[in-house]
Amino acid sequence: MEKQEKHQTPGVRPVMDTYSSKIELAYNGSREDLDPYVPAAHRPLESNTSSFGALAHLLKASLGSGVLAMPLAFKNAGLLVGVIGTMAIGFVCAHVIHVLVKTSQALCVEIKRPCLGYAETCDLVFQTGPKPIRKYAPFARELADWALAVTHLGACCVYIVVIAESFKQVSDEYGGPKWSVSTFCALTLVVLIPLTQITKLKYLVPFSALANFVWLTSICISIYYCLRSPPPLSERNLATSVSGLPNFISTSLFAMEGIGVVMPVENEMTKPQQFLGCPGVLNIAMTAVVALYTFVGFSGYLNFGEEVRGSLTLNLPQDEILAQVAKILVACVMLLSYALIFYVPVDVVWRRLQEKIPARSHRWSIAGLRLGGTLLTVGLACAIPRLELFMELVGAVCLSVMGLSLPAIVETVFRWDKDMGTCNWILWKNCLILLFSMVAMVSGVTFSIKSMIDNL
Repeated sequence: MEKQEKHQTPGVRPVMDTYSSKIELAYNGSREDLDPYVPAAHRPLESNTSSFGALAHLLKASLGSGVLAMPLAFKNAGLLVGVIGTMAIGFVCAHVIHVLVKTSQALCVEIKRPCLGYAETCDLVFQTGPKPIRKYAPFARELADWALAVTHLGACCVYIVVIAESFKQVSDEYGGPKWSVSTFCALTLVVLIPLTQITKLKYLVPFSALANFVWLTSICISIYYCLRSPPPLSERNLATSVSGLPNFISTSLFAMEGIGVVMPVENEMTKPQQFLGCPGVLNIAMTAVVALYTFVGFSGYLNFGEEVRGSLTLNLPQDEILAQVAKILVACVMLLSYALIFYVPVDVVWRRLQEKIPARSHRWSIAGLRLGGTLLTVGLACAIPRLELFMELVGAVCLSVMGLSLPAIVETVFRWDKDMGTCNWILWKNCLILLFSMVAMVSGVTFSIKSMIDNL
């Protein structure tokens, strides 16, 4: 070997080395084609949720307080229109979630990122999209973040009103103080102020686990009362006037739309490819959600008719202990769940304030922010203690934007220079979703504000 090296011409690489270099160059050049980037393979070890676990998380997030609001939605539409409308809205919600997740997964492969959140997906789709719209990337991110924050703040207001009305009904029945709903809303501060000062999500896990068990019990009790002695179908409206449809759509969106938790659940999966597809985690979850929501909405409106309230438990009998137990259970669930829902808007606001505040003041600043947010939501609930008005307004504004408009826009931007399908059907489909979203938002906000003015 040494002899060969001595007789080599200076500046000329050995034949074997040159050949090896060509092999290495060819291999490296085609490595991406032979071994494409798989986002799931690069996710952190903490992302170990199975497909079954993801299904459980998605069902848990979707089967929240909204399921007890569905009888109110059916009141605004009628039995027949309510059934058809709930299935239609469920299909649209499932489709836009599918669109968002599919776009996020494709974007992860393109930019070689293991996972993306909702706001990150909106931001990066615009950043990598056609040049004229790249400047709108920060706006898309801010819109997604704030829509999510306001949605959760609205849900917090709904929780406070349900808690207050539940305790008021029990207090009135058993000789307690005859205070107003607004007074009971203010009293929730006694529990909510210390509870919202818990800053670590892991400390909220025991509360969440207890809330799930209690929530299931209260739903079962509510369904029992709905099925106990229902009147004949002829006593209920099969369809109402067109003016009730905006409120039906807004309430249904508030109840059913769980797009805020979809990306975190998908990002934690070890096999994210099983989230979509047939049957897939998403399709199974949305089918179960639509079926349960339709059943509860139909049976609740059938039993209680025009007297149905914003939460089904508020219609349960005043003079039966089991019914009062269900009301107290729902109130306790919402007290325990408030801190978890409240975490999202606090996080959105704090991320924007953190760098502007000295590090030594962070502890007191976050405590002040949490206290201010709690006082804000309780103050809004005291000012407008009408549960259905909150649900309609939040559903009309935030969920129309976050749950329908943004996913349609994001898919359109992402596919603009790629493939829009035969005759650009994806573009036309997304335009229809956007139109439906705008109509639902404008009409829903109009009717909600009118109702608020009438009830002041």
